[in-house]
Amino acid sequence: QVQLVESAGGTVQVGDSLTLSCVARASSTLTMGWFRQPPGKEREFVAAIRRDDGHTYYADSVEGRFTISRDRTKSTVSLHMNSLKPEDTAVYYCAATTRNYALSFMSRQDLYSYWGQGTQVTVSS
Repeated sequence: QVQLVESAGGTVQVGDSLTLSCVARASSTLTMGWFRQPPGKEREFVAAIRRDDGHTYYADSVEGRFTISRDRTKSTVSLHMNSLKPEDTAVYYCAATTRNYALSFMSRQDLYSYWGQGTQVTVSS
C-alpha cells in the first residue's frame, strides 16, 4: 500500500516560484509524477521521474520552467515551479506507481495506481 501526502499549494503572482512536495509512504521505490487539473478542464500530465534511474519527463507546457526532483532518503518528490503563469492555475496531484515505464509512457494517468489528495495552486495576474 502506498500513501502520498502533498504539501500545501498556495496563491502566487505571475512570474513567482513555488515548490510542491509529495511524501510517499511506501515499502518500495516508485515512479512518481505530478498531474494537474485546471478549472473546467481535464486532468493533465505535468512531470514524472522514473523509479530506477531518475530520468525525468515533462509536458511541453512546463518544460524549462518546472523541475521534478526526488530525495530518496526522505521518500519525497518535489515539483519546483518557476516563472508561473495564470494558465498554471490548477489542482496539482502527486501520483505514483511501482512500475518502471519507458519515458513516453510516463504521462499516462492510467498507469499510476496511487494518487494524492490534490493541492490548489493559483497564479494571479
